[in-house]
Amino acid sequence: MDKKELGAFLRSHRERLRPEDAGLPSGPRRRTPGLRREEVAVLAHISTEYYVRLEQGRAPRPSGEVLAGIAAALRLTDTESDHLHVLAGTAPSRTGLHRRDVRPSILALIERLPQTAAFVVSAAYDVLAWNSLAAALMEDFSELSPRDRNLARWAFLGTTETGAQLQGTSHGADFRLHVVMGLRSALARYPSDPVLRGLVDELYEGCPEFARLWELHDVRAAPTLTKTFRHPVVGEITVDCDSLVLDDRDQRLVLYSAPARSPDAEALALLNVLGAQAGEFLR
Repeated sequence: MDKKELGAFLRSHRERLRPEDAGLPSGPRRRTPGLRREEVAVLAHISTEYYVRLEQGRAPRPSGEVLAGIAAALRLTDTESDHLHVLAGTAPSRTGLHRRDVRPSILALIERLPQTAAFVVSAAYDVLAWNSLAAALMEDFSELSPRDRNLARWAFLGTTETGAQLQGTSHGADFRLHVVMGLRSALARYPSDPVLRGLVDELYEGCPEFARLWELHDVRAAPTLTKTFRHPVVGEITVDCDSLVLDDRDQRLVLYSAPARSPDAEALALLNVLGAQAGEFLR
């Protein structure tokens, strides 16, 4: 049970919930935003004292029934409710380190995907494997050190230590929010992982925007996105972005594709040829 993080999570979501969202009158004397602690306690059918102690990080582990009541009172989404259970220690939690080894069948799959840029990212947003089209569209990851293949660092710190920068892309704000939510969920699953903790600390200290988003305690699921890359060779390419969860290793397979016979598909096909001619192959 992560008492400190649990309390911060509850407080953050209580303060952003309007009284009318919970069917309560707003009243003229509210000095702070959101619901009062006693209102959450009433809605969750628990004592005010116990809820206050939860927010203060002083309460013993709550039961699943209590957590369900709090989740309903705070109008949490399914993803947020799952995260609440993980913080309280009432859900199965991975221990140790997040995995970085990619399943051989996935390596073979991304190499065979036609006209699709494909890559695998870890729970810490490290790019672990990629095909030639992903290298041509985004960056030749083989030229970077493993540390510099981290999309979270690129999103918030701009460049790698070697100066490489991801090709210009739209929806940067959406992606940065997605990264923060993903890292928060990952850190709850691997609280003792020094790589994850070090990455979060580095971004928190090095980027005010990351620090601001981190303090929101958001873990809601991000919607499927399209992305527009501004590529120096073929210009703008808008692609569909699909992300498939690889549960056995807590990784994600990301796929960038375009509708058949569209100008974007033709641009991807050209990049595919250019990438192959340049000798960019799956590692």
